[in-house]
Amino acid sequence: MLTMQEVKSHYFFTDTDAELLKELLPLARENADEMVAEFYDYLLKIPETATFLRDEATLQRLKKIHSDWFQSLFSGRYDNSYLVNLQRIGHAHVRTGLNAHYVNAAMNVVRRYLIELLQKTYPTIEERRKYRIAAEKILDINLDIISSSYQEEELRKVFLSHKLESKLIQAAERFTYGLNLILVLALTGVSLSVVALFLWDLIHIFQGDFEKGILSALGSLLILWMMIELMDNEIKTLKGGKFNILIFIGVIIVALIREILISTLRHDALETQAFLAGTLLILGIVYYLVARSQVERAH
Repeated sequence: MLTMQEVKSHYFFTDTDAELLKELLPLARENADEMVAEFYDYLLKIPETATFLRDEATLQRLKKIHSDWFQSLFSGRYDNSYLVNLQRIGHAHVRTGLNAHYVNAAMNVVRRYLIELLQKTYPTIEERRKYRIAAEKILDINLDIISSSYQEEELRKVFLSHKLESKLIQAAERFTYGLNLILVLALTGVSLSVVALFLWDLIHIFQGDFEKGILSALGSLLILWMMIELMDNEIKTLKGGKFNILIFIGVIIVALIREILISTLRHDALETQAFLAGTLLILGIVYYLVARSQVERAH
């Protein structure tokens, strides 16, 4: 199952695109009612879709849902929560028995409306083009994710246990997400402890134990840097990114550097210090090879 970060990368959707869409949010809010009216005028003219809209209460509820969805296109925040919400929309379409053809056709109505709205709002071609490209990307992403629900439905017809598997996978994903949250909280607590340790090392400096205080403080700063990198990576993971193995290797390298500093302070045997230095060299080579491999894959 793809993450939102992976989906965005496949459509070359960048942070710049997200910012451009966010700039359009006031415009979307002003015209949401008009878009919804045009959208449902189209659906009510098609007998196959009009059958789902006969009840007035249902019609008004769906109009509100589609208005919120339209405005969410320009929220500027497109993480895994956004992905899950689109999957729910797709599953709702599948449950009602709506043919995927009408989902694609209706999305084209939204696309046409947006293009015409941008043409009226931004007469300059250069300015309009950047907004249009970003808008088309997010519409394509929405259609892709919503349409994938129909593919899942086909799989259910083939695999009898697919429903159970989906629930197990969903439960596992939520459990993993919860563990990541706990890990972020734990890292926050440890980081605060490291700050306290750093302050304690500074006290040693002022008490006259200059050499020990400096080395210990430096080691504490390295640990604090390590904690910042780990927390930053975990936060990116919660937002839909992948764990960067380079961060893990870098953490080991930082921990080893601190151990070398402490070993020097303790005046350990030369063999011990040589072993630590050799290990650090090997880890440095591994870090270089992994970093080079990631760059090559990116190109």
